[in-house]
Amino acid sequence: MDLAQTTRRPQAEAQIDLNAIAHNARILVDAAAGAAVMAVVKADGYNHGAVEVAQAALAAGVSELGVTTVGEALALRRAGIVAPILAWLHSVDTDYDAAIGADVELGISSHTHLEAIVDAARRVGAAATVSVKIDTGLNRNGVGPADLDSLYAALAAAVADGSVTVRALFSHLACADVPDHPVNDAQKARFDDAVERARRAGLEPTVLHLANSAAALTRPDMHYDMVRPGIALYGLSPAPELGTFGLRPAMTLKARVALVKSVAAGEGVSYGHLWVAPSDTTVALIPVGYADGVPRTLTGRFDVTVRGVRRPSVGRVCMDQVMIDLGPGDTDVRDGDDAFLFGPGDAGEPHAQEWADALGTIHYEVVTGVRGRVERTHVGERG
Repeated sequence: MDLAQTTRRPQAEAQIDLNAIAHNARILVDAAAGAAVMAVVKADGYNHGAVEVAQAALAAGVSELGVTTVGEALALRRAGIVAPILAWLHSVDTDYDAAIGADVELGISSHTHLEAIVDAARRVGAAATVSVKIDTGLNRNGVGPADLDSLYAALAAAVADGSVTVRALFSHLACADVPDHPVNDAQKARFDDAVERARRAGLEPTVLHLANSAAALTRPDMHYDMVRPGIALYGLSPAPELGTFGLRPAMTLKARVALVKSVAAGEGVSYGHLWVAPSDTTVALIPVGYADGVPRTLTGRFDVTVRGVRRPSVGRVCMDQVMIDLGPGDTDVRDGDDAFLFGPGDAGEPHAQEWADALGTIHYEVVTGVRGRVERTHVGERG
């Protein structure tokens, strides 16, 4: 065999199905029922690849993109993406000049933000497109009620002198994963009040958006002009207790079996011998560990699917490897076989939600935590 002509398969791989991204985007477009859809691709597309996800989502009917930082927005522009992009979280040294030059919409959460953006617009010689982030009760980023009127007055002055164009008002929900939670209605009322105050100040935003994934799928009264889904785009339910909403997980975490070996009854496996073989058995070594995003606290609490069969993990999760029990007797598992840690379930593998349940966390943390030596690959159409 000519080794130079062979294609090396990753030892550990996060495979991203862009057809699943497109499928989920279409579900969200349908749910929006005429409202526009902004796909949130922050944190490198929730660790799925921001550029590839953005391309697939835009081709499937999404109209805009949302990110946290200006740096994330500029990376999308450098990749050739021309769709509207909003960046909403800024530090004191944010490069507003570059953002304005690249036609990146900027979220404003304070007078300090506005002043810095106006200064940058004057340096660049072009008006900045801005959106006001309203704090309606999440009490993180955003302009609070006490500062809103003074911010609006300063914003109106900046509009009058040509420094900025106000495009949107938006906010973020605290309890949308529980659709009937009273905080949702309270936040909507505060948002509506903030919109009315903006209009009294002479501002005329053309776009209003409040709904995240959960509200986009369960609260049509919060759709306004646009919805802003994140986690649902990646196929993970924003309200798991309510079902999957037809979403398809886009990330499959898998690795190739590195070693199959026999372990005698009474022998311990891995650090601390937390697991001792109750009888003669065979184990397989899977070359991923906590350095790659398999939390050490999952020790003894997850399965791995090989050849369509779920196998229990045994022994301590290590930095570089985990072990699974194949059972006594002969096994058909061989070195190089694919071992599926989580995914959509096509190979009988666990779902990221199973890890989240075992860890007492959310599936967001599971997929964004995949790292280290895991190679990300993409399959399907980018659009």
